[in-house]
Amino acid sequence: MPEGFWAAVLPPCLAGLACSFLIESVLRPRPAAPWRRPAAALAVHAGVWIAAFAIEMALFRRPVFAAVNVLAIQGVLVLVSNAKYQALREPFVHADFSYFTDALRHPRLYLPFFGVRLALLALAGYGLALWAGLAFEPAVAGPLGIPDGDPGLGKTAPLGRSLAAMAILALAGVLVAAAAGRRLSATYIDAAADLQTLGLTAAAWAYAVAERRPIPPALLQAAPFARDAAARPSPSTPAAPAMSARAPGPGRLPDLVVVQSESFFDVRRYCPLVRHDVLARFDTLRERAALAGRLKVAAWGANTVRTEFAFLSGLAESRLGVHRYNPYRRLAGQAIPTLASYLRALGYRTLCVHPYDGAFYRRHRVFPAMGFDEFVDISGFPGAERSGPYVGDHAVAGRIVSELQRPDRRQPLFVYAITMENHGPLHWETVTDQDARQALSAAMPPGCQDLVAYARHLRNADAMFGRLAHALAASPRPAGLCLFGDHVPIMDEVYRHLGHPDGDTDYLVWTKAEPAGTLRQDLHAHELAPAFLRQMGLLA
Repeated sequence: MPEGFWAAVLPPCLAGLACSFLIESVLRPRPAAPWRRPAAALAVHAGVWIAAFAIEMALFRRPVFAAVNVLAIQGVLVLVSNAKYQALREPFVHADFSYFTDALRHPRLYLPFFGVRLALLALAGYGLALWAGLAFEPAVAGPLGIPDGDPGLGKTAPLGRSLAAMAILALAGVLVAAAAGRRLSATYIDAAADLQTLGLTAAAWAYAVAERRPIPPALLQAAPFARDAAARPSPSTPAAPAMSARAPGPGRLPDLVVVQSESFFDVRRYCPLVRHDVLARFDTLRERAALAGRLKVAAWGANTVRTEFAFLSGLAESRLGVHRYNPYRRLAGQAIPTLASYLRALGYRTLCVHPYDGAFYRRHRVFPAMGFDEFVDISGFPGAERSGPYVGDHAVAGRIVSELQRPDRRQPLFVYAITMENHGPLHWETVTDQDARQALSAAMPPGCQDLVAYARHLRNADAMFGRLAHALAASPRPAGLCLFGDHVPIMDEVYRHLGHPDGDTDYLVWTKAEPAGTLRQDLHAHELAPAFLRQMGLLA
């Protein structure tokens, strides 16, 4: 290979590697300086950088452009990570790579939090850099080895040999990263701490490797819904009245409805200005609930599947390791015993209702593996009433009621509803003075338009709660209703003015049978489903 080739390639590669550490210094939280990171983390960072540079070099044959292009990709990841950290209190992790394709399919769920202006500037900047690199930097080798005419390179390498050299360089980078990655140590629980210790590239590599390790068999049997765990009381859940360890007979099994209400929490305890009657029906249900309290969830502002999986599996997030960030990528499909599979074994028809694209988070594949007989996604809501951009809670309640009242139904029914109406982005919604008067008991504070939009959706969620309780009360079957929120909403402007809530949501368990009294108990999300079943006499 002519010396001129390496003289053109190596300086941009090494300069770009040095600049990549500077770009990481913009991250929030900021990673440790390179000289304070573990040697393995530095080796992984360098190996990944060199491999990415070699691939870009093979594609474009322009060394400076290749380095700039890799830096641009890294810069996008840094911007995304910072946007995520601001909105969700968590930096970018390996599992988030799947969200790039999701963002193309569902831009409204992501783009507003990244920023339309920033996204357009990034696209325009990359387009300009692409044009400039291709227009002004000559290629190292032309087709069939014909030089592109750069007098500064002297002899240029034939195309085939330059591609072979870049393939070897890319392979070397991957091998270095793989060898060093075996010595990386991460918490896999505290993403911010891992980012600060290892840097973005090394942390993402460590998480990717950990996610691909075999699922420990002990984890699959740790769920409280495993067959050999069904008779074991859990010390972490509140005691229920004494009952037989055997479930009721099929003729006495109660209908069960669970609503995972999008972004639901009792906002009145956070902001007393919100009118009390916004959640009037929820208050009525809570007054005669068998069990109620705050719910500690593993998500802030988004990542619904974390709370969702915790509820359905009964597994604490501390047991999940790296899978806690998105348990639906690998873990949920591993035949873990769940609430749905447990109830189906008792004779229930298990139904999940979610008025959104079923492929989002792979729910259309995951839920059958988790024990649901049927999954009704957005295709089951043709022409349904919307509240904002999403199918409203009123339509979700209507679908659940229609399932409960089917005249041909023979089995007891378990419905798990995942609502969408209150998803946001709330700051894209318009609120009027009338909305403010209906939501707040006093004048709207500055920067609190999102709070008004949020309270408007809470009223609809509250109406759904009341309608479901009424339908269950009118049914001849025994029945139970469990309501909870998956996480608090994203309302950055409101939080800047009023402070941040603690992140807890709210839950209640209501039954048709008049309870002796309401047990007030704060729970973690993974404790709620077993507690619900105990109140219904379905778990010892």
